[in-house]
Amino acid sequence: MTGLTRLSGRTATAAEVISVLEREGGVIIEAFLSPETLAGLREDLLPRMQSQAKGRDSFSGHRTRRLSRLFAHTRHIADVATHPLYLPVAEHFLSWTRTAWVGDRRLELKPDVRIGVTQAIQIGPGETAQPLHRDDTAFMWRHPTNGAEGRVQIICAVSDFTAENGGTLVIPGSHLWDDDRRPELSEAVATAMPAGSALIFLGSTFHAGGANTTEGEYRTAAGLALDASNVRQEENMYLSLSSDLVASYPEQIQRLLGWSAGANHMGWVEVDGQMVDPIHLLGDPDEGLLTGVGAGRH
Repeated sequence: MTGLTRLSGRTATAAEVISVLEREGGVIIEAFLSPETLAGLREDLLPRMQSQAKGRDSFSGHRTRRLSRLFAHTRHIADVATHPLYLPVAEHFLSWTRTAWVGDRRLELKPDVRIGVTQAIQIGPGETAQPLHRDDTAFMWRHPTNGAEGRVQIICAVSDFTAENGGTLVIPGSHLWDDDRRPELSEAVATAMPAGSALIFLGSTFHAGGANTTEGEYRTAAGLALDASNVRQEENMYLSLSSDLVASYPEQIQRLLGWSAGANHMGWVEVDGQMVDPIHLLGDPDEGLLTGVGAGRH
């Protein structure tokens, strides 16, 4: 394969994005960001990137700057997280169903979706290629996943991506490999896409930041990962973001950031001796008590 399939953010459907991801493990969506969102990300993030320290190893990059806590730095990242070509796609791969016996009832359980990590990444001139890796390695996920993914990642181009300035490397089809198959750099293709485009890929897909062989061109991206709610969030949102900041976002974002116990009751808090959905702590007194799996007496 010479490169990943490209779709238009103006005409593509979530079903089309899902179809490409099932086949290739990654997809490029051009014109993913609105002009307003792209301009907002640039205005909010680029000045902050200038003061960020560069990495200290081959994985984080010796000439690469990273900025996390994006929900504290730009409100525009919310538009990325809830985009109709991203969130429904991630839910398709992450909200898989499992059955379990609870007494004489056989219940169907499925994880919700959480924001696992946020990061802006700026690859500087002279940077070497990052080692190829899978992002779901942190979960110790097994492969092939047989459709039960742990992560769906997005990287939005804040500047143009080229093969020369560090466009993300992806191995198409590698999401179907087992854990014994070793990735080779010769199998990877560079992501070339104009600013405002996005690369969406599965956590089981081998990828890496590319080498920047230019003399003075910086490649800047902003992205996040949506994860299944039964794995720990990679970025500790509860320490990174204050409750007041989270409360200032719409409820959909609050829940995506982890302030929700979800259908599988992971992450509840005790209030007045009762197990309560943590969204209650952000000022919604009408949230009910948790019942069912995980909320019983033992």
